[in-house]
Amino acid sequence: MSDADKQKEIDRVSGVETTGHEWDGLKELNNPAPRWWLWVFLLCCIWAVGYWVVYPAWPTLSGHTGGKFGWTQYSQLKSSQAEITGRRIAYLDKMNGLALADIKKSQDLYEFARAGGAVAFKENCAACHGTGAQGNAVRGYPNLNDDDWLWGGDLDAIYKTIRVGVNSGHDDQRGTQMPSFGRDGLLTSSQISDVAKYVAELHKGDAAAITEAHTRGAKVFAENCAACHGPSGEGSTEMGAPRLNDQIWLWGGDEKSIHNTVANAHLGVMPMWEHRLDDDTVKMLAIYVHSLGGGK
Repeated sequence: MSDADKQKEIDRVSGVETTGHEWDGLKELNNPAPRWWLWVFLLCCIWAVGYWVVYPAWPTLSGHTGGKFGWTQYSQLKSSQAEITGRRIAYLDKMNGLALADIKKSQDLYEFARAGGAVAFKENCAACHGTGAQGNAVRGYPNLNDDDWLWGGDLDAIYKTIRVGVNSGHDDQRGTQMPSFGRDGLLTSSQISDVAKYVAELHKGDAAAITEAHTRGAKVFAENCAACHGPSGEGSTEMGAPRLNDQIWLWGGDEKSIHNTVANAHLGVMPMWEHRLDDDTVKMLAIYVHSLGGGK
Protein backbone atom coordinates (compact mmCIF):
# COMPACT_ATOMS: atom_id res chain seq x y z
CA MET A 1 0.00 0.00 0.00
CA SER A 2 1.40 3.40 -0.99
CA ASP A 3 1.79 6.34 1.38
CA ALA A 4 -1.07 8.16 -0.41
CA ASP A 5 -3.42 5.25 0.12
CA LYS A 6 -2.41 5.07 3.75
CA GLN A 7 -3.36 8.73 4.21
CA LYS A 8 -6.83 8.23 2.72
CA GLU A 9 -9.62 8.05 5.24
CA ILE A 10 -13.24 7.13 4.63
CA ASP A 11 -15.88 8.89 6.72
CA ARG A 12 -17.82 6.24 8.62
CA VAL A 13 -21.19 8.04 8.40
CA SER A 14 -21.27 9.12 4.73
CA GLY A 15 -18.77 6.66 3.31
CA VAL A 16 -17.03 9.52 1.45
CA GLU A 17 -13.28 9.98 1.40
CA THR A 18 -12.01 12.91 3.50
CA THR A 19 -9.46 15.52 2.43
CA GLY A 20 -7.38 15.10 5.55
CA HIS A 21 -8.36 18.51 6.88
CA GLU A 22 -9.83 18.58 10.34
CA TRP A 23 -11.15 21.39 12.59
CA ASP A 24 -12.12 20.64 16.14
CA GLY A 25 -12.96 17.05 15.27
CA LEU A 26 -14.89 18.01 12.08
CA LYS A 27 -13.39 16.42 8.96
CA GLU A 28 -13.83 17.84 5.47
CA LEU A 29 -15.33 15.47 2.92
CA ASN A 30 -13.76 15.30 -0.52
CA ASN A 31 -16.98 15.90 -2.52
CA PRO A 32 -16.12 17.27 -5.97
CA ALA A 33 -18.39 19.86 -7.62
CA PRO A 34 -21.01 18.40 -9.99
CA ARG A 35 -19.83 18.04 -13.58
CA TRP A 36 -22.63 20.23 -14.94
CA TRP A 37 -21.64 23.02 -12.56
CA LEU A 38 -18.05 22.91 -13.80
CA TRP A 39 -19.22 23.16 -17.42
CA VAL A 40 -21.48 26.13 -16.60
CA PHE A 41 -18.59 27.81 -14.79
CA LEU A 42 -16.27 27.33 -17.76
CA LEU A 43 -18.91 28.64 -20.18
CA CYS A 44 -19.41 31.74 -17.99
CA CYS A 45 -15.67 32.37 -18.03
CA ILE A 46 -15.59 32.10 -21.82
CA TRP A 47 -18.66 34.38 -22.10
CA ALA A 48 -17.05 36.95 -19.76
CA VAL A 49 -13.89 37.08 -21.88
CA GLY A 50 -16.02 37.56 -24.99
CA TYR A 51 -18.02 40.31 -23.28
CA TRP A 52 -14.81 42.16 -22.31
CA VAL A 53 -13.74 42.08 -25.95
CA VAL A 54 -17.07 43.10 -27.50
CA TYR A 55 -18.48 45.63 -25.01
CA PRO A 56 -17.00 48.47 -22.93
CA ALA A 57 -15.59 46.85 -19.80
CA TRP A 58 -12.12 47.70 -18.58
CA PRO A 59 -11.44 51.09 -16.99
CA THR A 60 -8.52 53.07 -18.39
CA LEU A 61 -6.86 56.37 -17.57
CA SER A 62 -8.90 58.08 -20.29
CA GLY A 63 -12.20 56.36 -19.55
CA HIS A 64 -12.74 52.73 -20.54
CA THR A 65 -12.17 50.28 -23.34
CA GLY A 66 -14.58 50.87 -26.21
CA GLY A 67 -15.20 47.28 -27.18
CA LYS A 68 -15.34 45.93 -30.72
CA PHE A 69 -19.04 46.85 -31.09
CA GLY A 70 -18.51 50.42 -29.83
CA TRP A 71 -21.81 50.16 -27.90
CA THR A 72 -22.77 52.72 -25.26
CA GLN A 73 -26.01 53.67 -23.50
CA TYR A 74 -25.82 57.06 -25.21
CA SER A 75 -25.63 55.53 -28.68
CA GLN A 76 -28.52 53.20 -27.82
CA LEU A 77 -30.61 56.15 -26.57
CA LYS A 78 -29.76 58.16 -29.68
CA SER A 79 -30.78 55.27 -31.90
CA SER A 80 -34.08 54.79 -30.02
CA GLN A 81 -34.85 58.50 -30.17
CA ALA A 82 -34.10 58.56 -33.89
CA GLU A 83 -36.53 55.67 -34.41
CA ILE A 84 -39.26 57.42 -32.40
CA THR A 85 -38.62 60.72 -34.23
CA GLY A 86 -38.84 58.95 -37.57
CA ARG A 87 -42.20 57.41 -36.69
CA ARG A 88 -43.48 60.75 -35.41
CA ILE A 89 -42.43 62.54 -38.59
CA ALA A 90 -44.21 59.91 -40.67
CA TYR A 91 -47.47 60.48 -38.78
CA LEU A 92 -47.08 64.25 -38.91
CA ASP A 93 -46.60 64.07 -42.67
CA LYS A 94 -49.89 62.18 -42.92
CA MET A 95 -51.62 64.76 -40.70
CA ASN A 96 -50.28 67.74 -42.62
CA GLY A 97 -53.12 69.56 -44.34
CA LEU A 98 -55.84 67.24 -43.03
CA ALA A 99 -58.94 68.65 -41.39
CA LEU A 100 -59.61 67.66 -37.79
CA ALA A 101 -62.64 65.62 -38.82
CA ASP A 102 -60.50 63.64 -41.29
CA ILE A 103 -57.87 62.96 -38.64
CA LYS A 104 -60.58 61.61 -36.36
CA LYS A 105 -61.74 59.22 -39.07
CA SER A 106 -58.33 57.54 -39.21
CA GLN A 107 -57.87 55.33 -36.15
CA ASP A 108 -54.06 55.40 -36.32
CA LEU A 109 -53.84 59.17 -36.78
CA TYR A 110 -56.47 59.77 -34.13
CA GLU A 111 -54.64 57.70 -31.50
CA PHE A 112 -51.34 59.37 -32.45
CA ALA A 113 -52.93 62.82 -32.10
CA ARG A 114 -54.49 61.92 -28.73
CA ALA A 115 -51.16 60.68 -27.38
CA GLY A 116 -49.32 63.76 -28.62
CA GLY A 117 -52.06 66.03 -27.33
CA ALA A 118 -51.90 64.44 -23.86
CA VAL A 119 -48.17 65.22 -23.65
CA ALA A 120 -48.66 68.79 -24.91
CA PHE A 121 -51.53 69.31 -22.46
CA LYS A 122 -49.41 68.34 -19.45
CA GLU A 123 -46.61 70.64 -20.63
CA ASN A 124 -48.71 73.69 -21.49
CA CYS A 125 -52.25 73.49 -20.09
CA ALA A 126 -52.21 71.47 -16.87
CA ALA A 127 -50.88 74.38 -14.79
CA CYS A 128 -54.28 76.10 -15.11
CA HIS A 129 -56.74 73.38 -16.08
CA GLY A 130 -55.24 70.64 -13.88
CA THR A 131 -53.52 67.42 -14.91
CA GLY A 132 -56.92 65.78 -15.33
CA ALA A 133 -58.42 68.86 -17.05
CA GLN A 134 -60.81 69.25 -14.11
CA GLY A 135 -60.32 73.02 -13.96
CA ASN A 136 -60.48 75.27 -10.91
CA ALA A 137 -63.69 77.17 -10.15
CA VAL A 138 -61.96 79.27 -7.50
CA ARG A 139 -59.68 80.85 -10.08
CA GLY A 140 -61.99 80.66 -13.07
CA TYR A 141 -60.28 77.86 -14.98
CA PRO A 142 -62.99 75.85 -16.77
CA ASN A 143 -63.46 72.11 -16.44
CA LEU A 144 -62.76 70.52 -19.83
CA ASN A 145 -64.32 67.15 -19.00
CA ASP A 146 -67.95 68.28 -18.90
CA ASP A 147 -70.22 69.25 -21.77
CA ASP A 148 -70.49 72.95 -20.94
CA TRP A 149 -68.56 75.18 -23.33
CA LEU A 150 -68.32 78.96 -23.51
CA TRP A 151 -67.22 79.01 -27.14
CA GLY A 152 -68.40 75.64 -28.41
CA GLY A 153 -67.17 72.09 -27.82
CA ASP A 154 -66.78 70.67 -31.32
CA LEU A 155 -63.31 70.01 -32.72
CA ASP A 156 -63.09 73.19 -34.80
CA ALA A 157 -64.33 75.41 -31.95
CA ILE A 158 -61.84 73.94 -29.48
CA TYR A 159 -59.05 74.27 -32.04
CA LYS A 160 -59.81 77.96 -32.57
CA THR A 161 -60.03 78.68 -28.83
CA ILE A 162 -56.61 77.11 -28.28
CA ARG A 163 -55.13 78.88 -31.28
CA VAL A 164 -56.36 82.45 -30.66
CA GLY A 165 -56.98 82.38 -26.90
CA VAL A 166 -59.45 84.43 -24.85
CA ASN A 167 -58.83 88.15 -24.28
CA SER A 168 -55.31 87.36 -25.48
CA GLY A 169 -54.66 90.28 -27.80
CA HIS A 170 -54.96 88.13 -30.94
CA ASP A 171 -56.75 89.83 -33.82
CA ASP A 172 -59.23 86.95 -33.93
CA GLN A 173 -59.39 86.33 -30.17
CA ARG A 174 -62.35 85.04 -28.19
CA GLY A 175 -63.40 88.17 -26.32
CA THR A 176 -65.40 88.28 -23.09
CA GLN A 177 -67.82 91.20 -23.21
CA MET A 178 -69.72 91.06 -19.93
CA PRO A 179 -69.75 94.50 -18.27
CA SER A 180 -69.24 95.16 -14.57
CA PHE A 181 -72.80 96.20 -13.71
CA GLY A 182 -71.89 97.37 -10.23
CA ARG A 183 -68.43 98.82 -10.67
CA ASP A 184 -69.48 100.70 -13.80
CA GLY A 185 -72.74 101.94 -12.23
CA LEU A 186 -74.99 100.22 -14.75
CA LEU A 187 -77.24 98.74 -12.05
CA THR A 188 -78.02 99.71 -8.51
CA SER A 189 -77.03 97.55 -5.57
CA SER A 190 -80.62 96.40 -5.06
CA GLN A 191 -80.99 95.49 -8.74
CA ILE A 192 -77.82 93.41 -8.59
CA SER A 193 -79.09 91.63 -5.48
CA ASP A 194 -82.42 90.91 -7.18
CA VAL A 195 -80.86 89.51 -10.36
CA ALA A 196 -78.34 87.46 -8.33
CA LYS A 197 -81.20 85.83 -6.42
CA TYR A 198 -83.03 85.21 -9.70
CA VAL A 199 -80.04 83.56 -11.36
CA ALA A 200 -79.28 81.53 -8.22
CA GLU A 201 -82.78 80.02 -8.49
CA LEU A 202 -82.70 79.82 -12.28
CA HIS A 203 -80.39 76.81 -12.41
CA LYS A 204 -82.63 74.94 -9.95
CA GLY A 205 -85.33 74.79 -12.59
CA ASP A 206 -88.16 75.90 -10.27
CA ALA A 207 -90.21 78.01 -12.67
CA ALA A 208 -92.96 78.72 -10.13
CA ALA A 209 -90.46 80.04 -7.59
CA ILE A 210 -88.77 82.13 -10.26
CA THR A 211 -92.05 83.70 -11.36
CA GLU A 212 -93.46 84.38 -7.91
CA ALA A 213 -90.45 85.20 -5.73
CA HIS A 214 -88.12 86.91 -8.16
CA THR A 215 -90.22 89.16 -10.34
CA ARG A 216 -87.87 92.11 -9.97
CA GLY A 217 -84.82 90.00 -10.67
CA ALA A 218 -86.48 88.47 -13.71
CA LYS A 219 -87.19 91.95 -15.08
CA VAL A 220 -83.59 93.06 -14.54
CA PHE A 221 -82.37 89.86 -16.20
CA ALA A 222 -84.64 90.32 -19.22
CA GLU A 223 -83.53 93.93 -19.71
CA ASN A 224 -79.79 93.50 -19.15
CA CYS A 225 -78.72 89.84 -19.41
CA ALA A 226 -81.04 87.95 -21.74
CA ALA A 227 -79.51 89.47 -24.90
CA CYS A 228 -76.34 87.44 -24.30
CA HIS A 229 -77.35 84.64 -21.93
CA GLY A 230 -80.72 83.94 -23.55
CA PRO A 231 -84.23 84.44 -22.18
CA SER A 232 -84.01 81.27 -20.09
CA GLY A 233 -80.30 81.49 -19.31
CA GLU A 234 -79.36 78.93 -21.97
CA GLY A 235 -76.21 80.85 -22.92
CA SER A 236 -74.64 81.53 -26.31
CA THR A 237 -71.46 79.96 -27.71
CA GLU A 238 -71.36 82.65 -30.42
CA MET A 239 -70.84 85.32 -27.78
CA GLY A 240 -69.05 83.22 -25.17
CA ALA A 241 -71.94 83.79 -22.74
CA PRO A 242 -72.15 80.89 -20.26
CA ARG A 243 -75.27 78.89 -19.65
CA LEU A 244 -76.90 79.91 -16.36
CA ASN A 245 -79.65 77.32 -15.98
CA ASP A 246 -77.42 74.33 -15.19
CA GLN A 247 -75.23 73.32 -12.26
CA ILE A 248 -71.88 74.14 -13.91
CA TRP A 249 -70.29 77.40 -12.83
CA LEU A 250 -66.94 78.94 -13.70
CA TRP A 251 -66.82 81.37 -10.75
CA GLY A 252 -69.25 79.71 -8.33
CA GLY A 253 -73.03 79.30 -8.42
CA ASP A 254 -74.06 80.41 -4.95
CA GLU A 255 -75.85 83.75 -4.56
CA LYS A 256 -72.82 85.55 -3.12
CA SER A 257 -70.55 84.43 -5.98
CA ILE A 258 -73.15 85.35 -8.59
CA HIS A 259 -73.60 88.78 -6.98
CA ASN A 260 -69.83 89.35 -7.22
CA THR A 261 -69.75 88.23 -10.86
CA VAL A 262 -72.62 90.56 -11.85
CA ALA A 263 -71.16 93.51 -9.95
CA ASN A 264 -67.54 93.18 -11.07
CA ALA A 265 -67.46 90.73 -13.99
CA HIS A 266 -64.63 88.27 -14.51
CA LEU A 267 -62.68 88.87 -17.67
CA GLY A 268 -60.71 85.64 -17.85
CA VAL A 269 -57.59 85.46 -19.98
CA MET A 270 -56.29 82.47 -21.89
CA PRO A 271 -53.09 82.94 -23.90
CA MET A 272 -53.03 82.38 -27.63
CA TRP A 273 -50.96 79.37 -28.61
CA GLU A 274 -50.71 80.11 -32.32
CA HIS A 275 -47.19 81.53 -32.05
CA ARG A 276 -46.04 79.30 -29.18
CA LEU A 277 -46.95 75.89 -30.57
CA ASP A 278 -46.90 74.64 -34.16
CA ASP A 279 -50.21 74.00 -35.87
CA ASP A 280 -49.86 70.21 -35.63
CA THR A 281 -49.51 70.43 -31.85
CA VAL A 282 -52.55 72.73 -31.61
CA LYS A 283 -54.53 70.17 -33.62
CA MET A 284 -53.40 67.36 -31.35
CA LEU A 285 -54.36 69.40 -28.29
CA ALA A 286 -57.82 70.03 -29.74
CA ILE A 287 -58.32 66.32 -30.43
CA TYR A 288 -57.11 65.36 -26.95
CA VAL A 289 -59.35 67.88 -25.16
CA HIS A 290 -62.30 66.84 -27.34
CA SER A 291 -61.68 63.19 -26.43
CA LEU A 292 -61.88 63.82 -22.68
CA GLY A 293 -65.62 63.31 -22.79
CA GLY A 294 -66.99 66.81 -22.92
CA GLY A 295 -66.49 67.48 -26.61
CA LYS A 296 -69.57 67.72 -28.77
